[in-house]
Amino acid sequence: MIRKIERILLLSAFLIIGVTLSAQDGTYGAYSPYSIYGIGDLSKEGTAFNKSMGGTGIAARNRRMINYLNPAAVTARDSLSFMADFGLTSSNTVYKQGDIKSAHNTFNIYDFVMSFPIYRSSAFMVGITPFSDMGYDFSSYETDPNIIGNTGNITYDSYGTGSVYQLFVGAGVTFWKQLSLGAEMIYYFGNLDKVTNMDYANSSYRSINSGSELTVRGVTGKFGLQYEQKLGGDVSMIIGATYRMGTNMKGYSTNYRYANQSSVTDTLKFSVDTLASAGMRFGDEIGIGISVKGGERWAAEFNYVRSDWRNSGFDTAPGFSVIGDSKFASTVSQSFRAGFEFVPNRNDIRYYYKKCAYRAGLYYDQAYYKLDGHNVNSMGITLGVTLPVFRLYNGISLGVDLGQRASTRNNMIRERYATFNIGFNIHDIWFRKVQYQ
Repeated sequence: MIRKIERILLLSAFLIIGVTLSAQDGTYGAYSPYSIYGIGDLSKEGTAFNKSMGGTGIAARNRRMINYLNPAAVTARDSLSFMADFGLTSSNTVYKQGDIKSAHNTFNIYDFVMSFPIYRSSAFMVGITPFSDMGYDFSSYETDPNIIGNTGNITYDSYGTGSVYQLFVGAGVTFWKQLSLGAEMIYYFGNLDKVTNMDYANSSYRSINSGSELTVRGVTGKFGLQYEQKLGGDVSMIIGATYRMGTNMKGYSTNYRYANQSSVTDTLKFSVDTLASAGMRFGDEIGIGISVKGGERWAAEFNYVRSDWRNSGFDTAPGFSVIGDSKFASTVSQSFRAGFEFVPNRNDIRYYYKKCAYRAGLYYDQAYYKLDGHNVNSMGITLGVTLPVFRLYNGISLGVDLGQRASTRNNMIRERYATFNIGFNIHDIWFRKVQYQ
């Protein structure tokens, strides 16, 4: 009976992927008016396992799941195992500003990670995941009667697309079965495109097309540690910490402005600037976490993460800053995250639901920018479950994130969202020696 349920789950998962891939919005990795600033919205890192526990993972050691939030956690594994994780996400958001409401849905692949042992208590991992996403599209009309009376109707349209990804390679080692250390190299790369159009209904006036094409590159490092202390029986406490170094951005920013009338186009501005010479930087990040777990049956964790973007250079740089009535400014981002996991009985042979891992979490995030002097905060709750499939630690992880960003006060845009995550946990024994008698 259990094996039949596992086959049904696996078949359902592939059907879900097929339907969502055919129906996805291929334009945007994320969609938010707040992503107009800087390099867009910073992605919520982690696999479906991390996301369903409020985004925790700095102090998590789970040998059944890949946890790349802390490179030291890569050593929490069976010594002969190969592990991989592949994830999909779908976000459904409702926006509100004053009496205006709108909605948008996005679908994206959010990570692909592989991990395998190196030698004894050491292990290696490699993966790719989004670091930030940009997606917005809005328009407005000129309302000043004095201007309209002279020029006719004017339409303003702005849109932006693109993502910055991080490719990472890391390794970790455990000493004395208690202290784990890890390090990884991160390569940032991606393209962001921002466009603003001003169109006149009166063809005697020239329409204006302006924008920025940003090519972003960067290399940095991340370090992590975890220390596990037994408290008695199978209960233990883990303390974890991570530090990601800030680094200079490389790449370039192409900024342009054209005037169009009929088939004639005049170049009003065209410049290519290197990001390094402009002093652009990725912010650094420090995270600390503490967790308590009872063997493989339950675990609880709390994380605090702080990232300083005040020296990013976004506030005044062409292509990164925002021209208009709203004023964005880089600041320090902070996150408070908590999560809990419970497994009734992993080895139950009668009831399938007792073998599943159930998770819940909550979080409070403060963005890396301010809007008109006000912090842009997010809060939400997460729920999730991992459904075992076939043998070993293979499974399908499902999660949902129900949250809100900002509010309708101070003329801000409130976002209420439901984000669904699905992760495929792949596990196999690759390094077992074959013996003959």
